[in-house]
Amino acid sequence: MQNNYKPIGDYIQLVDERNKGLNVKQLLGLSISKQFIPSVANIIGTDMENYKIIRKNQFACSTMQVRRDKKMPVALLQEVDEAIISQAYPIFEVKDKKVLLPEYLMMWFSREEFDREACFHAVGGVRGSLEWEDFCTMKFPLPSPEKQREIVAEYSTVKNRIELNNKLIQKLEETAQTIYKQWFVDFEFPDENGNPYKSSGGKMVWNEELDKEIPEGWKSGTLSDIMEYSKKRIKLKELNLSSYISTENMIENRGGVSEANSLPSAESVSKFNEGTILISNIRPYFKKIWLADFKGGCSNDILCIESKNVNPLFLYFILEQDIFFDYIMAGSKGTKMPRGDKEWILQYPIVIPKDSQLNTFSRFVNELKNGIRTRKLTIKSLMQFNELLHSKLATIEN
Repeated sequence: MQNNYKPIGDYIQLVDERNKGLNVKQLLGLSISKQFIPSVANIIGTDMENYKIIRKNQFACSTMQVRRDKKMPVALLQEVDEAIISQAYPIFEVKDKKVLLPEYLMMWFSREEFDREACFHAVGGVRGSLEWEDFCTMKFPLPSPEKQREIVAEYSTVKNRIELNNKLIQKLEETAQTIYKQWFVDFEFPDENGNPYKSSGGKMVWNEELDKEIPEGWKSGTLSDIMEYSKKRIKLKELNLSSYISTENMIENRGGVSEANSLPSAESVSKFNEGTILISNIRPYFKKIWLADFKGGCSNDILCIESKNVNPLFLYFILEQDIFFDYIMAGSKGTKMPRGDKEWILQYPIVIPKDSQLNTFSRFVNELKNGIRTRKLTIKSLMQFNELLHSKLATIEN
């Protein structure tokens, strides 16, 4: 180990400031991906004065289950000036920011090697907790403040480019959602003159099955007309933590997916392709749904849905709506852990547009998808560069 490696504990100190007077309202949680997230905890009847206040440039971490999760969740608060967080999380700060930049320390915490060392020190049976004292004895390289600023600046430039591309992706996705709503919910798709159909006097007819008016020439149907459950399988040995999806690493409220913590012991699991729609079938009210942008495998508790004859985005926009999840819950089985009924789901009533409108929609969204794909490839390259920056930390000299 190089001479400039120092114990973490020499440069940080614990902070325990409680929310007395309830002056701080924003409640955050801590994710395994080392980020602060909006808390989904049930706080009804909870004494919020006992929650800890975390301020900008302070850290929160979890020392529980480190060995089980193979990661130590730790994050640096930078997005807001203050927030509150569960009292279960230790909060700490850098003692002297002139000697150690919090952003540089967070870069060290983001390395895979840091998580591996944390797992090595973790004790406490199956879950494997990390004692605070052991965390403090872990060492990190401490170059000069000037070198730290140089490293952080380079990392921040790449990070900002990643964030910009993520915002552009979000805009493109929102554009696709807007087009879907205008055309297939409000029925304001372009008519033969390029004008919005319904508000320009387009003919509407009453549909008994849907109990509402729909454009002339459109028809009613069910999800079984445009989707089917995938029966494909993939061997577990072909998967890794990044390509396996379980209900645990699907994020609530249409939040996508994160990396899995572990792989199952089964020989094979359900296979999905790019464009497959995955829905967690356990506790559907969590609204865990994802349109896959890579190939992989998923657990049997996930509905693996393929579109038959429509653009996958058209199908996704039907399935992601609150009204659809309400429908699943209405036909679900079980009380403590409700599970959606696959046959009931197939009978969900939908409006089926003319092929001409569906084809035009596909052309629009395919252009948007190409833009999204290009930006995701850019993000992938930028993340690889950041990983290279992280790996160089271990060899940095003053």
